[in-house]
Amino acid sequence: MSTIRGIHHVQITIPRGSEELARTFYCELLGLQEVEKPVSLQGRGGFWLQSGSQQIHVGTEDGVERLATKAHIAYAVDDIETWKQRLAEQGFAILDGIPIPGYTRFETRDPFGNRMEFIQAL
Repeated sequence: MSTIRGIHHVQITIPRGSEELARTFYCELLGLQEVEKPVSLQGRGGFWLQSGSQQIHVGTEDGVERLATKAHIAYAVDDIETWKQRLAEQGFAILDGIPIPGYTRFETRDPFGNRMEFIQAL
């Protein structure tokens, strides 16, 4: 039987032309590393990030209501209070997540409305 071995990447979207603001948020504030997209995809806008062994592909598209979806990325962190403080200091709303046994978590939205969860094992 063939099995799924893991997650290679996830994709989020930002409005066309917002790459520099997204790089400031994802690379500078969150500290994610940008990796080069294949030449065959470079003309499509957006960029790729590395987080551990997974990638986050930041694509561009207009006409999407990102605030209307539950879709999200959950970032596993080792110091959730630091992340709460860092994001709150930058003006991002911090919302407590519904409790999950064995974890503490919160959620927020990136500058484009994409939902993000930060989660830490207790």
